[in-house]
Amino acid sequence: MMGLIFAKLWSLFCNQVEHKVIIVGLDNAGKTTILYQFLMNEVVHTSPTIGSNVEEIVVKNTHFLMWDIGGQESLRSSWNTYYSNTEFIILVVDSIDRERLAITKEELYRMLAHEDLRKAAVLIFANKQDMKGCMTAAEISKYLTLSSIKDHPWHIQSCCALTGEGLCQGLEWMTSRIGVR
Repeated sequence: MMGLIFAKLWSLFCNQVEHKVIIVGLDNAGKTTILYQFLMNEVVHTSPTIGSNVEEIVVKNTHFLMWDIGGQESLRSSWNTYYSNTEFIILVVDSIDRERLAITKEELYRMLAHEDLRKAAVLIFANKQDMKGCMTAAEISKYLTLSSIKDHPWHIQSCCALTGEGLCQGLEWMTSRIGVR
C-alpha cells in the first residue's frame, strides 16, 4: 500500500495522467490472475477477492490504475462504488462457464447503463482459452450481443491468464483508445 501511495504522489509530481480501470467478472473468472500477470508477468496463487485489489500498471509510459473487484454474487451490488472516473472496464469471462454466461451478460449491460460509466471503453477478455471445450471469443461475443453495443468502444480478446497469452494485445487495444474519446 505504501508503494501505491508513493507511485500516486510520484505520478502527480511528474504530471503523469493515470487512467482508471476496473476489472470485473464473475467469481473464478481469472480477474486477479490477470492483474498480477500484468504486474509481475507471472502466475501468483490467488484466493477469492473480498473487496478489491489495486495496482498501477505502466504500459509504454501509459499509467493504468487497475482495480480488481471481487466477483462473488454478494459483492456485485457494490461494484458501482468503483465506477466514478473509470475510463476502461475490463470484463473477464470464464470461457468454460457456459452456465453463468447469462449472468455475465446481465452484469455487463447493467454496468453499461450506469451514468458513471457512460464514457468507458470495454475490453472483454475471453479467458481460459487453454481449456478443452471452451467457448471461442466469437461465440462469447455473439452470446453477449456485443455488436449491439453502440455507445461504448469495445474489444473482445481471447486469452489465457495462466500463460499470459492474449493479455498484451488487450492492453495494446486500451492504449490505442487513450485520447480517442
